[in-house]
Amino acid sequence: MKTSNCKFTFGVVSLFPDFVRHVTEYGVVRKAAQNNLITVKSWNPRDYANNSHGSIDDSPYGGGNGMLLQAEPVALAIEAAKQELGTDCKVCYLSPQGKVLTQKTLTQLSKTNKLILLAGRYEGVDARVIKSHVDFEISIGDYILTGGELPAMILIDGITRMLDGVLHGEFSNTEESFMQSLLECDHFTRPSVWRGKTVPEVLLSGDHEKIAKWRKEHALMKTKNQRPDLL
Repeated sequence: MKTSNCKFTFGVVSLFPDFVRHVTEYGVVRKAAQNNLITVKSWNPRDYANNSHGSIDDSPYGGGNGMLLQAEPVALAIEAAKQELGTDCKVCYLSPQGKVLTQKTLTQLSKTNKLILLAGRYEGVDARVIKSHVDFEISIGDYILTGGELPAMILIDGITRMLDGVLHGEFSNTEESFMQSLLECDHFTRPSVWRGKTVPEVLLSGDHEKIAKWRKEHALMKTKNQRPDLL
């Protein structure tokens, strides 16, 4: 299904759904939400706790530090999300053990029209619910955060800006870093001289062919120097 013919629905399973919804209050994501291009819905595992205290975490079997989110409330929250969004909706668990997020992954995910994001907390989620209810895992890098809410917001932002009608300008996406496996070239704006530092003369020339050549060469040089792993 083409993204231009439908809006994208994000389902977020999180203990802090209001935190994640903040991503829709600023910038292009806010505009996309206002224009009904995206919707962010949430399900809190606490609402599915099966005890009088409303607790949804417990210590891990075998010992160890921290607490784990229990399988049942997480599973019930995901199932409730799927009941509304459709049983075919994929579930992504934000985890440091997942595949590292790339622009290619964001592009692929933007081709769908819905996605459930599972944000863990504490030491993670009972492995049984991951195996039974999660389709794939994504990491935003090799470091540890206190929860999956920030990674979920990154995915919402990254996918949203790939959708038709969100960004202005035909080449807004295709010319950005990573879209062509290269970093972007440097950009400059007025004034042309700032504290003695000048803008490259070619960018002031008005010669679009020369400017395009400079940008391509500079992007390649910048990638070689800063991210040779991309080449």
